[in-house]
Amino acid sequence: MKPLMALAAMALSMTETSGAAEAELKIARAGARPVSAAPAENFTGTVKVEMLYTPAGSERASAGTVSFSPGARTVWHSHPLGQTLVVTAGIGRVQRWGGPVEQIRVGDVVHIPAHVKHWHGAAADSAMTHIAITEAQGGKSAEWMEQVSEAQYGAATAPVPATASAPATQGQQLFGDIAPKFAQLTDEVLFGDVWALPGLSPRDRSLVTVSALIAMNRPDQLRGHLARARQNGLTDAELIEATTHLAFYTGWPNAVTAIGVAREVLKQPRP
Repeated sequence: MKPLMALAAMALSMTETSGAAEAELKIARAGARPVSAAPAENFTGTVKVEMLYTPAGSERASAGTVSFSPGARTVWHSHPLGQTLVVTAGIGRVQRWGGPVEQIRVGDVVHIPAHVKHWHGAAADSAMTHIAITEAQGGKSAEWMEQVSEAQYGAATAPVPATASAPATQGQQLFGDIAPKFAQLTDEVLFGDVWALPGLSPRDRSLVTVSALIAMNRPDQLRGHLARARQNGLTDAELIEATTHLAFYTGWPNAVTAIGVAREVLKQPRP
């Protein structure tokens, strides 16, 4: 009897293992996820949301990319299991109830504990994009409250502590040693504001920028933007196809130059 029971247990174990092995990875490709306007009752200003993933089955976590136009923000709200924000573009603001308004920038990670009343959004003069990671409890991930008043939003921000180990920004790397103001404008206006506006996805902005640089025959700038385009989800095949297409509209020599730059960039491992 015992051998039969052991055999049955082994068969059950193999069935469970087989079932687990059948679960498949899910890949939501860049550029294929829908972008929608955030609900007006929970936000002030223009805000776009791209859901990265939503919970299924027993899962509780969800994540989305939220893009705020300058001055846009959430209403006051809280989360039953907390929330984590990762700033990916621009300059923003965050505040907990009773605390100072804090400035947040690219690379900053904000953790809001469970049930802490707070708001977050873009700075008045800069767009801001962050990834929001939230867990649901009982099917509910947020409790939405009252609007953030203009006085609350416009309060002076707390000083940002200096961090000696903070990595150099793209503008600082390119121009910081000789043109610090130009580097600041590159970081805060071009990449921090224009590239963070919600009207186009980063992938689409990369395709437009690469096309413009090919048309103007700017190989030095094209090199960096081809690498950025790969980071933003464009495939190598799409970049070569775009270059081939542009040859008929912007001139064969421009496309030849672009192909030479692409050969150099695309042979590097993808980020």
